[in-house]
Amino acid sequence: MTEPVLAAHPHTPETSRTRLAAIALMCGAVLCFAMLDASAKWLSASMDPVQVVFARYAGSMALVCLLLNPWSHPGILRTQRPWLQAVRSLLLLGSTLLNFIAVKYLQLAETVSIMFAGPLLVALVSGPLLGEWPGPRRLIAIGVGFVGVLVITRPGFGGMHPAALLSVLGCVCYSFYSLATRKLAAFDPPETTMVYSGVAGTLAMLPLIPFFWTMPQSPLVWLLMLATGVLGGFGHWLLILAHRLAPATVLAPFIYSQIVWMIALGWFAFGQWPDRWTFVGATIVIASGLYLLYRERVRHVPEGSARLD
Repeated sequence: MTEPVLAAHPHTPETSRTRLAAIALMCGAVLCFAMLDASAKWLSASMDPVQVVFARYAGSMALVCLLLNPWSHPGILRTQRPWLQAVRSLLLLGSTLLNFIAVKYLQLAETVSIMFAGPLLVALVSGPLLGEWPGPRRLIAIGVGFVGVLVITRPGFGGMHPAALLSVLGCVCYSFYSLATRKLAAFDPPETTMVYSGVAGTLAMLPLIPFFWTMPQSPLVWLLMLATGVLGGFGHWLLILAHRLAPATVLAPFIYSQIVWMIALGWFAFGQWPDRWTFVGATIVIASGLYLLYRERVRHVPEGSARLD
């Protein structure tokens, strides 16, 4: 007999404190990612997004290598799945590049609302790729969530810049990146995966930089370029710490708090406020994602069954 997921984690004062710490770390991580996107949008006004992506990866790699290196962590570069590490790193790079190009033309709240569809796509493709088949209620929730994406992008109605398609493609890349990360978790520690992400992304961008480089014209631009790397690397480090303290089903709902920061930063830094369709679509997408998390937490999985209900 299989116990419910919730029963596997007794609620003690120590557990509650640990989970509160993990939730705080998760909220700190999404704040870093919101500030990263805002910095990328600001920098894209004076340089090509390719240069911004390079700055994000090079800065992140430098930070990560200071904390995680073969001297302080012997064997950290040892991986059991090098090809999967490479594919995962390129998927993350593709998602970052597409998102940075899109955010140049779209509001911050619009891009993050589209990216929130990532868990819906992960749930949809987990069946054929991982054998985790969604049941009818989860399929309905996934369908409703994708309707929310259509409300945000409004294809064919002229309501949004065509760059929204890049954001959708970035969401697809990020979804497969998430699946690759789940697969790698069974073979390599997260620190190894984090190092490979930074190194692979930086090396992949290096050949492109001579064609897109624009010399920064002020110390503020240099500072923000450095900040993109620090925010990206530090944000992922906070994610690792958070997931060590609490399960993903506890932390995942707080990912959606990022939209609060994105709306606030969009208004404060760029004077942009989402229209009503973005609010409606984001609400639909977030509600669908939260329902999927709810089903994940309360489901009963019979022994020998691979179907998630």
